Amino acid sequence: MSVLTAKKRLKNVDVNSKIEEQLKSHDILLYMKGTPDFPQCGFSGQTVAALNAVGKPFAFVNIFEDEEIRQGLKSYSNWPTFPQLYVEGELIGGSDIVIEMYHSGELKTLLEKVAE
Repeated sequence: MSVLTAKKRLKNVDVNSKIEEQLKSHDILLYMKGTPDFPQCGFSGQTVAALNAVGKPFAFVNIFEDEEIRQGLKSYSNWPTFPQLYVEGELIGGSDIVIEMYHSGELKTLLEKVAE
């Protein structure tokens, strides 16, 4: 194994550990473009609107503030786009899935089961 390959693997382990720590620290976590008050894409804005309509508090990570997380999360989740919603460490999906779940009532049901 080359030194570059070893460094890349170590970096992936480090970013995965960072992601896992974030997920353990927050029951509902949204990786998004921008912030809930100032989403920087329509999909992130729609997801925030659905979460706000349910009324359950959630944490967020602005992927524009951490390039390592932004790139690492794509590999970690095997989901190439943002936003990404996690509930109790499990990837729920992106905007389209969250919006569909909101309209069907599944999102509210799922989030009501989460401890505050």
